Amino acid sequence: MSAPPVLVAREGPVVRVTLNRPERRNAIGGGMGEALDALLAELAQDRTARVVVLRGAGGHFCAGLDLTEVGQGPREERLAAGERRNRAMGERLRALSALPQVVVAAVEGAAHAGGLGFVCAADIAFASADARFAAPEVRRGLVPAQILPWLVRRMGRSQAARLVLEAGVLEAPAALAMGLVHEVLPDRAALEARLAALLAALREAAPGALAETKALLAALGPVAPEGYAEAGVAAFARTAAGPEAEEGIAAFREKRKPAWAV
Repeated sequence: MSAPPVLVAREGPVVRVTLNRPERRNAIGGGMGEALDALLAELAQDRTARVVVLRGAGGHFCAGLDLTEVGQGPREERLAAGERRNRAMGERLRALSALPQVVVAAVEGAAHAGGLGFVCAADIAFASADARFAAPEVRRGLVPAQILPWLVRRMGRSQAARLVLEAGVLEAPAALAMGLVHEVLPDRAALEARLAALLAALREAAPGALAETKALLAALGPVAPEGYAEAGVAAFARTAAGPEAEEGIAAFREKRKPAWAV
């Protein structure tokens, strides 16, 4: 029997959530998205939990969408699948941010694409020095549709524009300087110690007050303008069903440069 794609452990008011596809660098696939959606719906109604800690198994946080699961069928099927996948991701990020609990991302290794979206939708993000951050979509013939508003909220439009257009990899110190994470710790032991200190502080905060404070933060303004999410869905679906994505994903799988990289 295969291991569940998401592990959940409860320690009093702390819920530890571990993305558990280490063989795929915890890429979103294999039922992970659906498991997360069910968990987020449950946590949204939980008034006894105070903190959610999100991390990945096996030394990586999350490598984003599992491109091995992106279909190669007729364009109409790929278009529909892209719409479903992207709409679900947008709702997933919204639901994560909207939780009444304080959401803490503990990042090691790769935090790419959708994984980067999780980091930015969290309230607090800590990283170990080996963490790497990227929005590589345009290099795959795709667009960072649903993560883009969260990147802009976290790091500002100018820095987010550079990140998604250059599509390179940021090492942890650069991510800290650009505002993607709040602290970088030298190794895993230091990350665990800093996380423990944060959890101790949050245990001293009243759960209702924490939830109300998060609601006030949300009331300061929407992450994206009305209609953006569906525009992102359409843009992602178009690119995912197009020839650039076909070539970009094939190049990624085959570990080569795409045809346009001349």
